[in-house]
Amino acid sequence: MEDIIFELQFFLEVLISGLLTGSLYSLVALGFVLIFKASGVFNFAQGAMMLFAALSLVGFQELLGVHWTVAFVMAIAVMVLLAWCVEKFVLGKLVNQEPIILFMATIGITFFLDGFGQTLWGSDIKVMDVGLPTGSFDMGGIFIDKLELVAGFTAGALVLALALFFNKTKIGRALRAVADDHQAALSVGISLRTIWIIVWSVAGLVGLVAGIMWGSKLGVQFSLTLLALKALPVLILGGFTSIPGAIVGGLIIGSGEKLAEIYIGPFVGGAIENWFAYMLAMVFLLFRPQGLFGEKIIERV
Repeated sequence: MEDIIFELQFFLEVLISGLLTGSLYSLVALGFVLIFKASGVFNFAQGAMMLFAALSLVGFQELLGVHWTVAFVMAIAVMVLLAWCVEKFVLGKLVNQEPIILFMATIGITFFLDGFGQTLWGSDIKVMDVGLPTGSFDMGGIFIDKLELVAGFTAGALVLALALFFNKTKIGRALRAVADDHQAALSVGISLRTIWIIVWSVAGLVGLVAGIMWGSKLGVQFSLTLLALKALPVLILGGFTSIPGAIVGGLIIGSGEKLAEIYIGPFVGGAIENWFAYMLAMVFLLFRPQGLFGEKIIERV
C-alpha cells in the first residue's frame, strides 16, 4: 500500500512540475500569438525580444543601482521604443508584402537584437533578482517549485487580461481587423502604424514577463533565445491565433515531456524530453494542422 501511495505521489509531482514548466513555455508562446493574431506576422524575434527585455532590466539594475521595479518600468519603455523602431524602419516599409517577406524581416530583427544586446550589456550570464520566491515546498509529500507556481498564476492572469483586451476593447477589435486585411483596415480609418506599435509593445511586455520568469530560473543568458523554439510546438498544439490555446498547448507540452521522460525514457535510452514536443507537434500537423483552438481556414479556388 505504501508503494502505491509513493508511486501516486511521484506521478503527481512529475505531472505538476510538467504543468508548471508548461506555463513558462506558454508565456513565451503568448508573444507569438499576440503579434500573429493582431498583424498576421509570425514574429520569429519573440525569443530575442524576451532576452533583450530581460537584459535591459538587469542592465539598468546593475548600471544605475535602481530597485527592480524602477528597472521594470525602464525596460517597458525600452520595449515600447523597440516597437516604434520596428514599425518605423521595418514593418512600415513592408505593408501588404507576402507573409514570407515579413517572416524573414523578423529573422533579421532577431540577429540584430542578439548582437545589439551583447554590445549594450555584454555576454556574461546575469543573475535576475526581482524578489521571486526560490526553492520548493512540500504539499502532502509532493514538492512544488515556488517560482514555477508563480509563473503559472502569472500566465493565467495574462491570458485573462489579453482575452478581455482583444474581445472587449475598441483597440482589440481594431487589432483583429488589421490582421484580417491591411487595406480594408486602412480604408475605414484604422491607423496601421499605431496598431502595430501597440501590439509589438504589448508583445514586448509579455516578453519581459517571460524573460523575468526564465531569467530567474536559469539566469539571463543568450541561450534563452532558443526557448522560442520550444514555443513552436506549443503554438502548433494550441493554435497560432488562440490566446487560451497558448496556455493549453504549453500545459500539454510541459506535462507530456516530463511524463514521457520518466515513464518512456528508460525504454528508449532517455533524453526524450528534448524531442517529445516536436514529435507531438508533428502528429498534430498531420491530423489537426490548425491546432486545438485555431481557426480552420478554407480557401475556395
